[in-house]
Parts: sequence; C-alpha cells; structure tokens
Amino acid sequence: MNIVRVCLVSVIAVLVWAIAAGAQDYPNRPVTLLVAFPPGGADDATARILQDPLQRALGQPLVIENVAGAGGTLAAVKAAKAAPDGYTILLHQNSLAAGMTLYPGRFDAEKDFVAIGLVNTAAGVLAARADLPPNNFDELLRWVKTPGLNVKFGHPGVGSWGHLAGVLIVQEFGMTVTQIPYRGAGPVLVDVLGGQVDMAVLSAIAAAPLVKDGKLKAYAIVARKPFSGLPDLKTLPALGYKKLDFDFWHGLFAPAGTPRPIVEKLNAALRTAMKDERLLKTYAEGGMDTFPAEEMSAEAAAALLKREIPLWGDVIRTNHITGQ
Repeated sequence: MNIVRVCLVSVIAVLVWAIAAGAQDYPNRPVTLLVAFPPGGADDATARILQDPLQRALGQPLVIENVAGAGGTLAAVKAAKAAPDGYTILLHQNSLAAGMTLYPGRFDAEKDFVAIGLVNTAAGVLAARADLPPNNFDELLRWVKTPGLNVKFGHPGVGSWGHLAGVLIVQEFGMTVTQIPYRGAGPVLVDVLGGQVDMAVLSAIAAAPLVKDGKLKAYAIVARKPFSGLPDLKTLPALGYKKLDFDFWHGLFAPAGTPRPIVEKLNAALRTAMKDERLLKTYAEGGMDTFPAEEMSAEAAAALLKREIPLWGDVIRTNHITGQ
C-alpha cells in the first residue's frame, strides 16, 4: 500500500511539474482563435481587428478559424472539446449564453469553458422603415398598441443577438409581431430599407448614416450606453425599460481545465492588446466600446456570462423558440 501511495504521489508531482513547466513556456507555437460566426459580421470584424495586437502581445501568431453554424454552437462545441493547453481559444458573444437553452445538451457554457476576458460591446438601434408612422419613441409606444396591428419584425437568424434582443423588446413593449428570419444582418437591413419589413434591431454603426439621410427611422439605442453616432437617441434603460439593460458583447474563452497561469497570460495579453491605439481607433469608428480595466478580468467575463444564461434562457422558453 505504501508503494502504491508513493507511486501516486510521484505521478501527481510529475503532472503538476509538467503543467507548471508548460504554463511557464506558454506560448511556444501559434494559437488558434475560433470565431463562432462567418466572415462579414461583427464577430469576424472584432477578431480581425484584435488579431495583430493580440499576437504581438503573445509573441506567437494568432490563427483565426471561422467555425460558423447553429447560432455559434458549432464553434462552442469544438472549443469545449479542444485540448486545455491554451492553444485553442474561442471568441464568442451573447449567443454562447443563449445556446445552452436553444441547443440543450451540446455544451455547458459555465462548465465547459473558463473565461479569459471581455473584448468589446457594440451598440444596436431599434430602427424602422422610413415611412413607418411613428416619428419618435413616445409615438411608437402608442402606435404598437393599435388594435389589430401586426408588426413585421426582421432578425438575422434564430438565436442571434438581433433576434433575441428584438424578442425581449417586443415582450416589454407589448407588441404583436411576426418575426421574420433572415440569413444574416445584411439582408435584414436591405428589407427594412425596402419597406418589406417594418422594424428590426440593427447595428448602430450601419444604421446611423441611413437614419441621418432619412432612409431609416430610429427610436432608441439598444445598449447600456448612448451611441455617439446618434446622439439624440436615448438607450432603452434611460427610457424606463430597466429589463432591457443589456449589451451586444464579445469575450474570449478557453476550454475548461486550462491551467490558471495560462489563462492569466492570455488575460494579460488581451489587456495589452486592448491598449493598442490602432485597435481603439478602429473599434471606435465601428461603434464598438472596449471594457474599462476593472471589467477586463477573467472573473468579470465569467460573471457576465453567468448573468446572461438565465436572461436569454427565459426569453427562449417564454417564446417557445427552438434551435434549427
């Protein structure tokens, strides 16, 4: 028995030493960043802008791999199954929290990942076709209560942030709508402009010039903070809708079991990357805000994810939304 104990202690000691040595040497080869949505959207843009400053901070190439499908679930599953050595990390967003309810059993956002840190937020705007009758937010609230009215509400796809944020807004306003899914945010914008769809939650940076040109109407900013590109619009929380106090955010995650020293190195590299002047300028021009230093910890990222799992889970269950 004593020999067995000695052997077990020796094995554990070797494993601890190996993990510590690996963490000390990390990274010594390229790191793969899985992106949960295809090129052309906010997720891919966030990753491409982050790529250069983050790989410089790490001292190794950062290879971006887009793994799109099932509302970001395919990337989450692939990341969860990756070796927990820091060489595969995941860029994801609100749909990581929503995916637990939409696609039950495929992954557990809290148990299968360890948070690295938060990257940015991006403002949305509650927008409408140019000839929609209401001209401001108060008029909109009265208009949506018109007896027999059924609003055509477009969204970028089941489980997307634009979909779920829109559903929550509809609930709070007491609207009767027909949800119309599209394959991405671009087609939604085209059909709102063309009048085939009445309303949608759109990217604020994409909608702002169209609002200023009178090609769209806009009623509120869908974010916690105002958007400088549309300074006359208030956020939904500022308009009294405290339950609509949420952002479209991006964060970095690693497979569960990734050694703490490696997570700390990744978090430190992220913090360094987020100070890059070119990154800050590009994000700002794209309507994205970086997180303050005190909210860039791994713990803050984990806490945000934990808060949003029940939020989006309730929206999905209440509205009987199912994954495709």
